[in-house]
Amino acid sequence: MHDGAAQVEIPGMSLPASVCVYCGASENVKPIYKDAARAIGTVLGSNGIRTVYGGGKVGLMGIVADAALAAGGEVIGIIPQHIQVKEIAHLALTELHVVDSMHVRKRMMVDRAEAFVVLPGGYGTLDEAFEIITWKQLGLHDRSVIFVNIAGYYDPLLAFVRHALAEGFLTDKHLTLFKVVDRVEDVLAALSSQPEPVQAPETKRM
Repeated sequence: MHDGAAQVEIPGMSLPASVCVYCGASENVKPIYKDAARAIGTVLGSNGIRTVYGGGKVGLMGIVADAALAAGGEVIGIIPQHIQVKEIAHLALTELHVVDSMHVRKRMMVDRAEAFVVLPGGYGTLDEAFEIITWKQLGLHDRSVIFVNIAGYYDPLLAFVRHALAEGFLTDKHLTLFKVVDRVEDVLAALSSQPEPVQAPETKRM
C-alpha cells in the first residue's frame, strides 16, 4: 500500500471487497470535485478494496482509477464499445472489459460490486445511481448505496427527494435505500455498516 495515511481502521469494521464508483466523465469541473475523486480512489486502493467503475480515462472517472492504482489497489473498468471515443478507455487498469451495450456495462458493474459510491456527476451518474436504488427498492439486492455530497453538490437532488416524499410518491422507507455523507473521510464508516434488506429478495433477475 502506497499511502498509509489513507488507510483507515475502525474497530469491528467489515468492509466490502469491491466498490462500484459512479461519477462524471467531464473535465470541466471544479477542483474540489477532482480532489474528492482522487481521495476516494486513494482510500479504496489503500484499504484493499477493489474499485469497479465505467472504464474511462477522463474526468472524475480517470482520477478515481489512477488514484486507486497508485495506492496499490485493483481497478476493474467496464466500457461500452460505442463510447470508447468519448470516455477514452483507460488501458492501464487491472482489468478492462469492452462490452456491447450500456445495459451489459451496468449489469457487469453490479455483478462485480459489493457496494456503490456515488460521486458528483451528470445524467449518466444519476441514471446509474437511481437504477441501482430502484433495484434495491424492488428487493433485488441489499447492498449499500452512498452519495458523497461534496460541497453540497447533491443538495438540490435531496430536496427533490424530500419533495417527492411530501407529495406521496415516496415513503419514509424509501429514504433508507441510500445514505449520504458530506466527506470522503466518512465513506468507509458508511460502507462498514451494511443495511438490513429493504425487502426479502424474490428474484436475482435484474
